[in-house]
Amino acid sequence: MKLSDREQGGIVILEPRGKIMGGPDATLLHDTLYGFIQQGKTRVVIDLGRIEWMNSTGLGILVQSYTTLKNSDGQLKLARVTNKIESLLTITKLVTIFESYDTVEDAVGSFQ
Repeated sequence: MKLSDREQGGIVILEPRGKIMGGPDATLLHDTLYGFIQQGKTRVVIDLGRIEWMNSTGLGILVQSYTTLKNSDGQLKLARVTNKIESLLTITKLVTIFESYDTVEDAVGSFQ
């Protein structure tokens, strides 16, 4: 997985690409999130539009990210969730936990 980030209106947008499968992916995402939390930036959108595949460990990374932000009085929202990932979220009932939006702009606009 490769990870880039940007900010839009005070909201952090994380843009992973490739596969989210655990190992170094978990460390990269966690360290990046923790760095933003340390800077007081706790409103985050993860753009999943370029994720080719995600396994159960990848889902665990998303849950851990959600929990880390929530415990820091922040919020995590998902954007551009692919059909494959939407199926995983539905099967695991995580679709009821994550707010997901069709576009990054919609996700950014949902923060109040």
